[in-house]
Amino acid sequence: MKAIMVVGTMSHVGKSLLTTALCRILSRRGWRVAPFKGQNMALNSYVTATGGEIGHAQAIQAWAAGIAPRVEMNPILLKPQGDSTSQVIIKGRVAGRAGASEYYEQFFETGWQAIEESLQRLNEEFDLLVCEGAGSPAEINLKHRDLTNMRVARYLNAPSLLVVDIERGGAFAQVVGTLELLEPEERQLIQGVVINKFRGQRSILQPGIDWLQDRTGIPVIGVVPWLDHAFPAEDSLSLFDRPPQKKQGDLTIAVIRLPRISNFTDFDPLESEPTVNVKYVSLKESLGYPDAVILPGSKTTIADLVALQRSGMAEEIQDYVAAGGTVLGICGGFQMMGKVLADPEGLEGQEGRYKGLGLVPLKTVITPQKVARQRLVTSNYPQVGLPVGGYEIHQGRSHIVFNEGDGEPIYKPLFEDTNLGVVDITQSIWGTYLHGIFDNGPWRRAWLNRLRQQRGLKSLPTGISNYREQREALLNTLADEMVKHLDLNQILQSLDKQPAR
Repeated sequence: MKAIMVVGTMSHVGKSLLTTALCRILSRRGWRVAPFKGQNMALNSYVTATGGEIGHAQAIQAWAAGIAPRVEMNPILLKPQGDSTSQVIIKGRVAGRAGASEYYEQFFETGWQAIEESLQRLNEEFDLLVCEGAGSPAEINLKHRDLTNMRVARYLNAPSLLVVDIERGGAFAQVVGTLELLEPEERQLIQGVVINKFRGQRSILQPGIDWLQDRTGIPVIGVVPWLDHAFPAEDSLSLFDRPPQKKQGDLTIAVIRLPRISNFTDFDPLESEPTVNVKYVSLKESLGYPDAVILPGSKTTIADLVALQRSGMAEEIQDYVAAGGTVLGICGGFQMMGKVLADPEGLEGQEGRYKGLGLVPLKTVITPQKVARQRLVTSNYPQVGLPVGGYEIHQGRSHIVFNEGDGEPIYKPLFEDTNLGVVDITQSIWGTYLHGIFDNGPWRRAWLNRLRQQRGLKSLPTGISNYREQREALLNTLADEMVKHLDLNQILQSLDKQPAR
């Protein structure tokens, strides 16, 4: 079982980016490559063709390898719910909900079995696995229950790369400290160090590199500069790290940064549009009057709805709509736009019935059965006959209710685009369960053109490709840049020397 492992000195040092680049680099060299991450904690997820849920980062890595994402690439996915618990997904399906201590009591053995089975399946079909760790492999209080770092590396006897983020400072201490805390059999698997996010002259850094190599006996096989081609990180904290967009776009689209925002990868295609500024607005900020507002997905829809209401942002959104603004809700955001959200079994936390934003005559009930599926439909709005592909991940069941004993309906007339979701007659209120809707280039441009028409701007051409082609170009650019700064010969030699398990 040929494999290489990528671990890091801490979270957010560039493990996912390096793994993605290696998948593209090695696949271009003729290897049949597959990514693997035993356990992932993330709110950005993707649904495979078989309806299984995995981390979105592993989907990107699969695309980088030129293959379709599948559940074996991420057999354990933990989706934090904000109340010190996570939804546990094993081999693509919901297995339960647990806090940190209960999780390892209930799911450790089951999780490791899923990891072993997934590795065996992938080994049957691929030449090489590029495996990614999580956080740090040297968390001594957690090593006994490790499911994704050196336990996997030892199981595979995989030569491993240790990535450190020099931008944060203390990089040499992090590398030495991490190695000191590894067991001897773990340390001997570390075949190279990659210094990431370097800004400056290599000659000034070289004395430190020489010292580190002499001190540890491990070569530094790469010094990677700060790349502007980065993909979204796996948790919403990356939103705080994103620099403000510098382009002067014609349109400003505000995405509400919910406390438990999920699948914000939905908006990468919008950020790729040269005429669009995407602005993430926290609940402490003023909404202002953007060209459109997007209510994104949420792992805990009711808790985020309550947060919207308590912050005053809900009222700002309602006033914005009353003034003629455009709002689009996706998944949890769509549910929030309705009249009522009910959680009779307390699946998201506290059971009860909650008043929504009242923008759409929709009632949603949270149910135990999760919907996870890919869909390809034909949309009638904003342009008839546009194909739209995407995927659904939700536990709510929604239906239209114009009257429910609480007075006269205040809604604009609706026409239901049953394929897409709900749209009002003025095309200013949109709701859909489809993640990835903006990946569809012609639909995205048609939706943007309606906003442009309101501003008296010229329409953009709609005969464009889907975002996956831009993503392919981005993956190639990432690989081209990364290969300039890595000693691939050292990596390939490590693979040739990999002992049998």
